[in-house]
Amino acid sequence: MNVRNVALLLIVLMFSGCERAGETEFSGAIQGTTYHIKMVMDQVETTPEQIKSEVEDVFRVVDEKLSNWREDSEISRVNRQETTDWIAVSPEIVRLVAIAKDINRRSAGCYDLTIKPLFDLWGFSKHENRVPEQSEIDRTLAHVGMAKLEVDAENGRIRKSDPELSIDLSSIAQGYTVAAVADRLESLGIHHYLAEIGGEMKVKGRKANGASWRVAIEKPTPLAREVQRVLEIHQENGAAVMTSGTYRNFFESGGKSYSHIIDPKTGRPVTHNLLSVTVLHADPTLADAWSTALLCVGESEGARIAEAEGLKALFIYRDGQELKERMSSRFTSISGP
Repeated sequence: MNVRNVALLLIVLMFSGCERAGETEFSGAIQGTTYHIKMVMDQVETTPEQIKSEVEDVFRVVDEKLSNWREDSEISRVNRQETTDWIAVSPEIVRLVAIAKDINRRSAGCYDLTIKPLFDLWGFSKHENRVPEQSEIDRTLAHVGMAKLEVDAENGRIRKSDPELSIDLSSIAQGYTVAAVADRLESLGIHHYLAEIGGEMKVKGRKANGASWRVAIEKPTPLAREVQRVLEIHQENGAAVMTSGTYRNFFESGGKSYSHIIDPKTGRPVTHNLLSVTVLHADPTLADAWSTALLCVGESEGARIAEAEGLKALFIYRDGQELKERMSSRFTSISGP
C-alpha cells in the first residue's frame, strides 16, 4: 500500500522500566512501512503470537483489496477496467469511495481519489520526479475528477463516467487499515491498546499503569526528527491520531520545491505554507481522509473548514523562517503541553 501521507509523522513516545510494565508489544514490517502494537492483556486468553497472526491477516486482506502498488489487488483491477459500466466491488471500496466523495464536496473538491494520473505524471509514484509541461497536465486533468466517479452503496458497485479514470486509495486506506486492526484487537477482547501503522494510529483505554496514552507530533522539518508537541489522549472510548504532511515527500527543480500534495483543480502541487495537519477523530478512516483534505486546501481555508465541520485539527505552517501552529477550537480543548 502506498503510504502517501508521510511515514512516521507521529512518534509513539517510548517509556522505560516500570511505566511499560504490564503491556505487551509486537511490531513488524508491512505495506511498505512498519507497524507497532501495544496492548494491555489482562484477562485475555489469546496469546500474543496469535494476536500478531490475526493482525497480520488483517493487513493481508486489506492489501489484497486496496493496494495501488499490487497489480493483483482489487483496486488495481478496477483501474484497468476501461469501461463506463457499473463495476461490482467489495464493501470496503464502496465505503471508502462514498466517504471520499463526501469529503471532496466538503473540501471544495480538493480531496480527490482520482488524482492518480497526476501523481504518476509528476513522478511521485516511482520516485522519478520531473516538472511536466502544461500541455501534459491539461491532457491528464481531462481524466481527473470525483464527479466522474459514481457509487451505488446499496448494490455494492461503482461506475466511471470516464473509462480512463483511475482511483488512488492511499490517502484513506491507511486510516481504514488502522480501524480494521483496532476492530480485530477488540474482537479478541483487547480494549486498552495503541495500534500504529506508518505513524498513523488509534489509541483506546489506558496504559497498564493507568496513565493515558501519550503521542508526540513530529516537527515538520525534512532533515531532522524532533518533537513539535506532545498529546495526552484522554478519550478512553478511542481516538485516532492522523497526520498528513508536505515536508518529506517532495522534490526540487529550478530552485522551486514541489510537494506530493497535488491540487486536482490545477494539476500542480499545492503552493501554500501549510506543512502538516494532525486530525483527532473517533474514526481512523475519516481522520486520515480529513488530514489530507485540510492539508490540500491550506492553513486559512483548512482552519475554516475544520471549524465548520467540528474537527479536532492542528495546523503547522511556515511563516517566513518560523514554524507556527494553528488549532481548531475543538483541538485546543484536548491539546497537551
